Amino acid sequence: MKVVILAGGYGTRISEESHLRPKPMIEIGEKPILWHIAKYYSAFGFNEFIICCGYKGYMIKEYFADYYLHRSDVTFDFSNGGKMTVHANVSEPWKVTLVDTGADSQTGGRIKRIASYIGNERFMLTYGDGVSDIDLNALLKQHGESGATMTLTAIQSGGRFGVLEIEGDNVTAFKEKAKEDGGWINAGFMVAEPELFGYIDNDYTILERAPLERLSAGRKLGVYKHRGFWACMDTQRDKSYLEAAWANGKAKWKVWED
Repeated sequence: MKVVILAGGYGTRISEESHLRPKPMIEIGEKPILWHIAKYYSAFGFNEFIICCGYKGYMIKEYFADYYLHRSDVTFDFSNGGKMTVHANVSEPWKVTLVDTGADSQTGGRIKRIASYIGNERFMLTYGDGVSDIDLNALLKQHGESGATMTLTAIQSGGRFGVLEIEGDNVTAFKEKAKEDGGWINAGFMVAEPELFGYIDNDYTILERAPLERLSAGRKLGVYKHRGFWACMDTQRDKSYLEAAWANGKAKWKVWED
């Protein structure tokens, strides 16, 4: 199953770093948070990724183009025509497709643009700035049994995110960016059927507005409640928190072996 990662936004809340590189390329433990997200999905056996690039997307392409250089010891022999030898190559079992989805496209628009890479298949979908210890197998199982067009992961967090109104295993209302106090919020880590593309009009469609509102109104938006760890790298403070967790061996999203 393919995993779609939204990685094209401007990251204005963490502009201290995002003016130099796209937010998914900001590093935690000297590796982009995008790498951490891919490693997490890979630990569950999901190894095919479609990355929706936008702002400074060429930096994401360059990172994967030079992945061996980032992850291996290398010898350059300039006496032999500049021959390059890669030592102790660390290779991931990944297939990564990088798609330019436009600098100014909204989240829904970016998803619409990668429809041809998905075809008529169910797919995973998440944001390029959030990590968690969610049970992806349990999420997928619940989605498959629910009949929902889309299932998102909900967590309880602080007050700068949108609120979900939930009945049973369905989202009945989606209020993006409303004020809340201890309510359930959309944490990404979604599963979607290809029918989702029909709910998106164009590049300017924000996934979290009309598409999710229409799905919830039709009781086609499922919810998987996650009571474990989740963190979003939205600000410099968030980055510092994740850096400290990684440095202290307390990164709960690190479920893979080195």
